[in-house]
Amino acid sequence: MKKKIFISIIVILVILICLANIICPFAGGKMKKLVDENGNVIEGSISEKIWLDTDGTKLGLIIKSENPNNPVLLVLGGGPGIPEYLLEDIYDSHLYKYFTVCYINYRGTGLSYDKNINKESLTSEKYFEDAITVTNYLRGRFNKEKIYLMGHSFGTYISLNVVQKNPELYEGYIAMSMCVDQKKSEKVAYDYMMEQYEKSGKTKKVKELEKYSSIFENIEKIDLQDKLTQDYFRSARDKDMHELGIGTTHEMKSVISGIFLPSFKMQEFTVGERINIWKAKKATENCPVIIDSFNFNAFETIKKIEVPIYVFAGVYDYTTEYSLQKEYFEMLEAPEKKFYTFKNSAHSPLFEENEKAINIIKSDIL
Repeated sequence: MKKKIFISIIVILVILICLANIICPFAGGKMKKLVDENGNVIEGSISEKIWLDTDGTKLGLIIKSENPNNPVLLVLGGGPGIPEYLLEDIYDSHLYKYFTVCYINYRGTGLSYDKNINKESLTSEKYFEDAITVTNYLRGRFNKEKIYLMGHSFGTYISLNVVQKNPELYEGYIAMSMCVDQKKSEKVAYDYMMEQYEKSGKTKKVKELEKYSSIFENIEKIDLQDKLTQDYFRSARDKDMHELGIGTTHEMKSVISGIFLPSFKMQEFTVGERINIWKAKKATENCPVIIDSFNFNAFETIKKIEVPIYVFAGVYDYTTEYSLQKEYFEMLEAPEKKFYTFKNSAHSPLFEENEKAINIIKSDIL
């Protein structure tokens, strides 16, 4: 009997270990080589994960390129807690075929996570400076006078400020899902969700959202430190946005199945690095740069830039609401500007309608 119990325990443990390895593979941490259609490693290609020492911290970078002589693109992703490279890992943008592309893990997040970092030190100025530091590193390493910049969501707040202050460093700026007046965007999104649930007769959902109506009575006074506001953003907002197809992607119905679980299967991150994604997200919640980006109003502060801008906007995007992006684009002065509407996308057009996005990059931008 003891022997049978022992064997049963071993079998259960093996099953649990196997299940754990499926959910969160134990192996990993090495970057995959870039290969051609025949599975052969592309000669001279780059696929690496490095850390750049700067101003008392280490910035984690991922650099990929089929040809290091291609134009250089620095990607400033959303979040800032969740690395943009997670979406790259899930969907594959193919940017590395046309650029030497670098994904930054913001100070205090993702590969740059540091349990000892002071949350209050995560300021807008530090994030701007980090973007410039990485820009100059890439310019020097790949011998480029100028590089391209892509911002996504929160990253457009960083990018827009950076290109305004340092236009001489950039060939062009690709703005995906622009953050231009987030308080107004949140109000529009809240009203839209209420309207959709009322139309569909989901009275329970309507009542749940009604609990947060006071937040939007005066959008200029929305405070991310307020308990009710925090409760809204931590629970109802993301859940309802994804249920209605207006969140990360139009097809993604859950952050858990669409983002959280896939993050633990990233073979190019170690298990510890995958865990750090979520530790960092929690640790950086409502840090100064996030509060600044939430209060940022581009209509008032940045009316002109000296760099060509190309905007990718999804019609189902209510995370950074589509019509506000369009309105700001029409107001903005730039040496060249183009606005591209993605009719089947929400907040991530590059990944949702990749073929269209790549064709625009090849024909209009490059």
